[in-house]
Formats: sequence, structure tokens, C-alpha cells
Amino acid sequence: MLRLRAICPFSWRMFQFRPFSFEPLISQMTKSTGEEQIFDLIEKNKAILTEEQVGCAFSMLWQFQRQKISLLKNVEYIREHPQFLTLQDLATTKMEFMNDTTLVNVLYITQQFGIKAHDPLIEALVTEAWRRLERFDINVLSKFSSCLVDQHLYFSPLMGEIADIVNRNLEGIQDLRSLSVLMVSISSLISQRFQEQLVNKTELLFDTIDPSQVNTARRIVQFLRNIKYSYYPLLERCNQVFLSNMNHLDLDFISKILSLYHSLQFYSFQFFLMAKKRLTEMIPLFDHPANFVKLLVALGPLAGPQEKDRLKSTILLMSEELTSQQALAVMEAMEEMESRNSHLIKKIASILCKHLDNYKPVELLRITQTLIFLHFQSKDFFVKLRELLLSYLKVSIVPSEIALLVCALSMLPSPHLDEARISQIEAVLPQCDLSDLNDFATSVLRCIQYDHTYLDSTPGKQLKLLQKLDYHGRQRLQKCNDLNLLWKEVKSLKGDWFAHSLLEETVVTLQRLMDEINYINVAGIASFISRSNYLSTSLLDRIASVVVQQIEKIHPFAILGVILPFCALNYDPPQRDEFFGTCIQHLNSHLSKLDPIMLVFLGSSLATIEYFPENLLKAIFNIKFLAKLDSQLELLCSSLNMKVQFRLMELNRAVCLECPEYQIPWFHERFCQQYNKDTGSMNGAQQQIYKMLAEVLGGINFVKASVLTPYYYTIGFECILDKRKNPLPYGSHNLTLGKLPKIHSESNTQIAGSRLPPGAEKIALEFLDSRAFCRNTPHLKGKSAMKKRHLEILGYHVIQIPHFEWNSMALSTKGARMDYLRERIFGAGKSDRCFY
Repeated sequence: MLRLRAICPFSWRMFQFRPFSFEPLISQMTKSTGEEQIFDLIEKNKAILTEEQVGCAFSMLWQFQRQKISLLKNVEYIREHPQFLTLQDLATTKMEFMNDTTLVNVLYITQQFGIKAHDPLIEALVTEAWRRLERFDINVLSKFSSCLVDQHLYFSPLMGEIADIVNRNLEGIQDLRSLSVLMVSISSLISQRFQEQLVNKTELLFDTIDPSQVNTARRIVQFLRNIKYSYYPLLERCNQVFLSNMNHLDLDFISKILSLYHSLQFYSFQFFLMAKKRLTEMIPLFDHPANFVKLLVALGPLAGPQEKDRLKSTILLMSEELTSQQALAVMEAMEEMESRNSHLIKKIASILCKHLDNYKPVELLRITQTLIFLHFQSKDFFVKLRELLLSYLKVSIVPSEIALLVCALSMLPSPHLDEARISQIEAVLPQCDLSDLNDFATSVLRCIQYDHTYLDSTPGKQLKLLQKLDYHGRQRLQKCNDLNLLWKEVKSLKGDWFAHSLLEETVVTLQRLMDEINYINVAGIASFISRSNYLSTSLLDRIASVVVQQIEKIHPFAILGVILPFCALNYDPPQRDEFFGTCIQHLNSHLSKLDPIMLVFLGSSLATIEYFPENLLKAIFNIKFLAKLDSQLELLCSSLNMKVQFRLMELNRAVCLECPEYQIPWFHERFCQQYNKDTGSMNGAQQQIYKMLAEVLGGINFVKASVLTPYYYTIGFECILDKRKNPLPYGSHNLTLGKLPKIHSESNTQIAGSRLPPGAEKIALEFLDSRAFCRNTPHLKGKSAMKKRHLEILGYHVIQIPHFEWNSMALSTKGARMDYLRERIFGAGKSDRCFY
């Protein structure tokens, strides 16, 4: 025997390490019913285990964990088990003999068991995988990339090599499941061109996946979120996958999709309704804080009043068990739910306060924003929060972090920036993008507005800081040469500082780069213009041209954003009929795909510019549509709910007045009665006009204030002139200045003038403040133009008094203003003047 061993050492090694029990040992592992059996096999055979058997042992241990519900998982026990440590040692010695699939699978499983990235085994496995990277097939490469994501190596050279491999081999990749994993992994470091190639490839392969592959669809949505691209065609297709599998989706999955949709601003009310039903069914299933908090966050904003009360009462009972992160999630969910449950707010705030030292700066900002929104008041809490924010701020050197810390401080009671903090802000200004600059400016303005305590030179230094912010903002805009990069910084900007200091320069930059406007970014830029109220005819003409030329590439969901600035700013492009006709024709073939709320906004926007597409109106004004709309309104916050209802009312009113041939009934009587209960009060300019009108017309009984017309328009002032232009008196009524009289209204939908003497006419006088005009020019906006048009249909002669005329130097005296009113009311050929 010894001679045989000496002669055939190779055969002896094979006999020792490839025993007769090789196949049976694998079989024993796969037939095991628990971790202890696997550990027994490892202990008995550790001297002879092969690389395949090591890989199989890892796989079986992880399989047992996956089969358990979360509360029964024992990852820590497995990780600390002596035989698991033995298994790790065996993996270290045998990894170079493992095949690619086994190698990466062992890496993946060890990470799932919580082995840290700096562990020698993890480092060795990653190094070995890196060495083999070019030979990995697509499945192995995708799994390896997900392992790197778990280690937060998004921007590592290794991830860059993976992105390069995908780029070189993209044409030959046919497995969308593996590709979707890679897309998510490399999304942080790929170019826009590569992003578009991946989106196109995904569209080509989408029909190859099984309709039940919800995880592939989820990763596609996650990729779009990561690259901040709301690509509607893919989102719709993924959404259909989720809808068809809703009964099989669990809480974690639904929560993830709701979060992704929120980030992408993709609203599928069919998904929301089905998710609400599915999540409501889960309420009795969860009695552990971790799961119930997740349910509260997902269901709370969608739930009805009864479900919300049930959720809040349950979470209150669990409040003592909440962790710091769970308490923060609950508080933010209460903001989403618009909760005013003071007892629950105080309880969760006390938990936040207890853990305040453990939160990161960005979490402290979220806490501050949420508590301010919920009107929480606690001097001790805010003092502690301010001290903590200041302690972070003093050591911070990252511009974006400094900006969010300053923002949080400015939201607290009695905000103040001392000289040291002002100097700290000034030092990082050259490194700031427009978002950071806007955050700083907003914070400084808050401090200037509310800082009444400090009487030293600090306010002056804050004003100088604002000037520096203006300078750096303009510099950044002037140096920008890429529209897509500019758009990333500009699209979310808002607030007084941006509007007054940078808006004009931003529009100039957009005009300089407008040749780069295309079907991808046109809707976003159009929406930005409508939000800014800034009329740039050259930009709008370019938008109209792009839409007409590339309409087939523009998704129907984007049409609302495209037409909005033309409707809101009352602007007709040179090719008006072609532009709007193209948009409407594109919509007609997709009306069934659009949610009711979007259809309402489309209809009311088009009505502003006198477009009433028959197909769109038929789609909206029917019982089935209105019932569906009611179900969707239940999912909206109160402010958005009211906005949608008001837009539907405006559309209903416009159709009744301008398209009586459609015979659509007026069904908003009760809504308007409730909406117009509180008439408010008159401002200073309105009080002046009211007193002067009384003098011009011959007394207070010749003029009415705050008149409610048929179809519920409110007119600032009304008077009646007979056929000789003489004022006619109303019945006696008294008015206390600053308060509006009891509202005057015509019954139902009666046309003004139907009860007047022959030849008499009603005059509607409207004072137009700055909100009625574009920000940069005295051009009347769409809503005010539509109101004038409708009042004229109702029989009124409309006189509009623009604020810039009333407050001009020419009308600086009472006498001049009296003459102005006389000329507008009585002057021949002048009273019908309209200010566009």
C-alpha cells in the first residue's frame, strides 16, 4: 500500500479529496431539513469537502433563511456558529478552484449573512471575482454587481469596469432579468447616452419576460428613478405587470413601488386604488412595530378617514416600542396624512427627542420640516434641536450639508445667523450649485424677516450675503453650456429669491440653449415656464415647433405639461392651430389611458384658450367618468382634492357658457355655494376704488361690491348705466370699509341685464393685481382673459383696472384717479379698453 501511494501520489490525492461519498454528500445537503444538519455534515466532512460541496453548503444555509418569515430568521446565530466559521475558512482556501457561478454565489450569501465588507473572506472573493470579470456571463456579472451595490461601491473603478463590459456587450444581451440588475447597479456612473441605450434595449426585451416577473419590472422602475427619468412608456408597461400581480404582492414590494412612483411623479390611480385595497386587508396581519410602521407609511396617505383613525390608534399603542427610524417614518407619514392628532404628535415627538443625537443632518432637516408642518410647539425640543444643528454646522465642510443645516435652523422659531455662520456660508459659495444657492438664500431671507432680537450689524452682513448669492447664481448660469445639466439644477427651484434674482437670467440661459430642447425635455421646460409666469415668446415658439415636429415621440402623459404655459400665459404661437390641433389629435387616440384627474386638468386648460375638443368633453362629462373621478379624489390630500374639483367646475362653467350646443348641464351649484361661503375682505386698493366709485356714480347706492354672478364668478364692483349713460341706483345697503357686504348674487344661471330697463347695461369693474399678469410684462394671463370673456357672455360690459395703471405716477392723486374712473365708465370709445 505504501509503495502504491509513493508511485501514484496524484491518484492518492484524488482518492482522498474526491471520495466515493462526493455525490451522496451533495445529495445529503440538498435533502437536509435544517441548518443543524448542514452544520453536522460540515463538521464530519470538513477535511474532505470540495469547492462544490462548500458552495452547496452556503446555498442550503441561505435557502433555509429565505423560507422563514422575518421574525423567525436567525441570521446572527448562523453567522456566529463555529461550523459556519469553518465553512468560511474552507471557502477562503478553495475559492480559486470554484467555478464562476459558485464563487459569486458564495460572495452573495456571505454578505446576506451580514459578513462585513472588510472581512478577509469578502475581500478575497471580490478580488478573485475582479480577476475573472471579463469571462463572467451576464447572470454571474449581474449578481456580482449587486454584491458591490451592497458594499456601496457605486462609484468604484470595479463598477466602472462592469459598466464598460455592459456597454460593449449590450447588443448581444437578451436576458432582461440580469440586465435590469446591472442597470440598477451601474446607474450612478453612466452617461446620458448610455442611459438612453439601456432604456431602448429594455423596451426591445420587455415582451420577452414572463408577466409574473414583478422583480424585473421593479428594477426597471428603480433604474428610471435612479437616473431621474420619468419615461412613461416603460413605466406604463411595468405598471401593468404590477396590476396583474397585485394579489401576490407583499407589503415590502408595494411600499417600494409607491416610493418609486412618488419620486418619479408617476401617478397611476388604478395602482393606488388596488394597493389601497390590498394594504387595507393587511391591517389585521401585523402586530409588530417594524411591519406596522411600514404599513402606516404606505397606506396612510391613501386611506380613508376610518382606516386612518385605525392606523393612528394602533401606532399609538405601539409607540413605546418604536426605534428612532420608525418614529421618524411615523412622523413623516402623519404629515402625508395631514394628521392633527395632537396626542400622537406629542408622543412621537418625545421619541424623536429621546433619539435626537442619533440622527444625521438630513434627518434633522426632515424632522424640522415635519414638526413645523404639524404645528408642533415645544420650546425645550426646539432648543435642543437648534443646539444639535449648530454643532453639526460648526464642523461641516460639505456645501449641500451646510445648506440643509442652515435651512433647518432658519425654520425654527427666532432664526438667526451669526457672523461665524455667515462666513462659513460665504466660504463654500463657489462650490455650490443652484439648488444649494437657493436653499441658502431662502434661509437668509427667513432670518432677515424674523430676526428682531439682534440689533448689531448682522442684518447688514446678511444683505451682503444675499448679494454674493446673486453673483454666484448668475455666474453659474452664464457659464452653463448644457441644457440637460442646467435643467437638473433648475427644475425644482422655487421661492422669492429665485423669482426676483435669477429667474430672468435663467430664462436668458434657456433661450441661449433652446436648440437643445427636444421631445425628452420639452414637457419639463414648458412646465417650468408655466410655474414661473415668465412670458418668453422665443422659448414658447421653440417648444411649439419641437412638439409639432416630434409629436409621435412625446407621450400623451406629457401633453398637459406641454400646453400649460400657452394656456396659463395666454400666448398663441405663430402656428397656433397646427400646434394645438396636433396636441389634441395625439390625445384623442389615448384618452382611455389617461387618468380622470389628468383629463380634467387638460380640459380646463384648453378651455382657457377657447379649445373644446368634443372627444375630450364626451370622455369627461358622463356618469361613469365622474364616478371614477370621485373614487380617485378620495386618494388625494385635501388641497389637491379641492383643486381638482375647482378645475372641473371651471370646465363645466366654460362649456355651459361657450358651447351650449353640447347640452352639458350645469351641476356645480351646490359646490359653488359651499365654496363661496367666505367672501373675505377688501384690500387697500379695493377700498379706495369703492369709495371713489361711490363719488363718481353719485352715491354708495349706485355701486355694489363683491357681486356673485350667474355661474358663480365674483365681480369686484358692479354698477348699472341706463341708455343715456346715467347711473341707476340699487336698493339701500351699508358697508363697513375693509369688510365686504352681504354677497349679491343673480339667481341660478340668469343672464345679466334680463331684468334691466331697455337700453341699460351692467358694468363689471375688476381691479387686476399682479397675479393677473405675466411676471415680466403687462400681458393678461389666461384665467383673467377667460373671466372677461365669460362675463361678456353673461351680458356684462367689463372694465379691467390694471394695478400698474392704478398705482402709476400719472394716477398719483385722487383727482387723477377720479378722472380715470369717469373716463373708463363714461368715456365714449374708451370704456371697452382691454389691457393685454
